[in-house]
Amino acid sequence: MAKNHVLAIVLAGGEGKRLMPLTMDRAKPAVPFGGHYRLIDFSLSNMVNSGYMKIVVLTQYKSHSLDRHVTRTWYTSPLLGNFIAPVPAQQRRGPHWYLGSADAIYQSLNIVDDENPDYIVITGADNIYRMDFSQMVQHHIDSGLPATVAGIRQPIEVASALGVIEGKDGHVDRFVEKPQNPVGLEDDPTQVLASMGNYVFTTQDLIAALREDAEDPLSKHDMGGNIIPWFVERGMCGYYDFKDNNVPGSTDRDRDYWRDVGTLDAYYEANMDLISVHPVFNLYNRDWPTMTLLDGSLPPAKFVYGDEHSRMGHAVDSFVSPGVIISGGEVYHSIVSPNSYVHSWAQVTDSVIMHGVRVGRSSQVVKTILDKNVVVEEGAIVGVDLEHDLERGFTVTESGITVVPKGTIVTR
Repeated sequence: MAKNHVLAIVLAGGEGKRLMPLTMDRAKPAVPFGGHYRLIDFSLSNMVNSGYMKIVVLTQYKSHSLDRHVTRTWYTSPLLGNFIAPVPAQQRRGPHWYLGSADAIYQSLNIVDDENPDYIVITGADNIYRMDFSQMVQHHIDSGLPATVAGIRQPIEVASALGVIEGKDGHVDRFVEKPQNPVGLEDDPTQVLASMGNYVFTTQDLIAALREDAEDPLSKHDMGGNIIPWFVERGMCGYYDFKDNNVPGSTDRDRDYWRDVGTLDAYYEANMDLISVHPVFNLYNRDWPTMTLLDGSLPPAKFVYGDEHSRMGHAVDSFVSPGVIISGGEVYHSIVSPNSYVHSWAQVTDSVIMHGVRVGRSSQVVKTILDKNVVVEEGAIVGVDLEHDLERGFTVTESGITVVPKGTIVTR
């Protein structure tokens, strides 16, 4: 099968309410991650590394920065007919925006008609993982079934929060949302197979399902909630076990790494995973790179002042991006994004610092997410007194992470 018979669709219209205030001014897939990436870079890198170069990104919610990022970063030459294109909601099927993920694809069937692919790969835009989708597509073809859903093994005790696949020999018998009495896997009763939100469809069968769903006034027009059950009820859905996916350069340790970063705590923990001494998700896998585009005008990171008895600019157990200046400040177990500045005698610990942040002299930032262009004034403290952080209007998560919105000035 030639790979140009596959159209990839990335669903990137999510509002991401649970990531507020990080999604106050941007779509969830555009949220920065790991220093200089954005969440969508992981999904697009998987598609490109899989050999799929005809990709549409369906956007809707506050999509300007996302559209700009995709257009500038993921530009491809049209010489071979390749494209990675953001497609905003256009009300093609009536005077309404996307009603759900299935409706987003239904409203974009003109693209499917134009490309006329044999198979369609559909994935979300806001999870952290590596996956070779060409292996899943081949599994789909070999199965002879019209629909295939990717599943990841999860502990049975968390099944009540997941969409669970029940079946055997690659065939889905039931698809249950948030089951209260889940059934463990035959080869491991302590686990269930949870949907990853990644799908492969034979094109004409998907079109038929979408058209029927569009006519159903009771449908929520959701891929996982309506379209997959539509195929399951007809005995037409298979599953693909993520543990069988072999990504070049991966190890047994990171084979089935997958993180949903839908909450602030999960987002923070996934960032911290990256900077552990032996991270499970290794960004240094050169055989399956996670790609993005940096501003080519950025100079290297700089660390200045080396007097250990007075002030020393240094970073330990951290990611420090291009354009960063650590001028006599200290950074521990943190991620510092491009164009940020840490001034003398400042301390940044266990934190995520986004683009263009200024951390003033003698200030202290602990277990905090500072969104873009935040200014921490000289002597200010954030992330230490959580009650004070709440009084100042900052978000504090259940696990005690302080989140400071974009452009905020943090005073003493």
